[in-house]
Amino acid sequence: MDGLAPFWERADSVARFVALLLLAMSVAAWVVIGWKSWLLRRVRRDIARGTAAFWSAPTLAEARQRLQAIDRQRLLLPLLDAAAAPAPAGTLEAAGQAQAQLTRRLRDALHAGLAQLQFGQVLLASVGSTAPFVGLFGTVWGIYHALVGVAASGRLSIEKVAGPVGEALIMTAAGIAVAIPGVLAYNVFGQRIAAAEAELEGFAHDLREQALDGRAPPA
Repeated sequence: MDGLAPFWERADSVARFVALLLLAMSVAAWVVIGWKSWLLRRVRRDIARGTAAFWSAPTLAEARQRLQAIDRQRLLLPLLDAAAAPAPAGTLEAAGQAQAQLTRRLRDALHAGLAQLQFGQVLLASVGSTAPFVGLFGTVWGIYHALVGVAASGRLSIEKVAGPVGEALIMTAAGIAVAIPGVLAYNVFGQRIAAAEAELEGFAHDLREQALDGRAPPA
């Protein structure tokens, strides 16, 4: 912190704003990283336990009770409700074929669950892609500010330039340090979300097949 004190004292309002912006981006990214790590670990466990408990239940009522106790993020239950709920009477949805109605309801429920899992990914991607450029802007502005100050003093020497320029380069290093965790977390979470999406799609597909078999007319 002592090394940053001279830079902060010499920095103008623009450089300080850039430094505070990088700090806010870092805090926001780490909050999302911590929350999504907990969420996706919980979702992965609940999906595995919920699907196993559902298909091993003797009746649909028992299966629903098991899901209500296990599915804490409500990702599996909406799919079950979509497969069992009838289309509203007097609507275009009700006028369509049973297969199309069922597919539409399951698709909407699946998209709602995936939107919940995707929340925060945009922030991580934005931090990872923009933080280096924000830091670079802070460095360029800091160098410009330092050179203007040296020129105003009328005494140009390597000692007068090296110190402020070296301190301004801290902004670039800070931007990279903020971006790296965001990029790594975005990639790791993307893989986990894709795995959860595959499990949910498989569960929705199995529900659709079972529902259609139950509604099929007798031969």
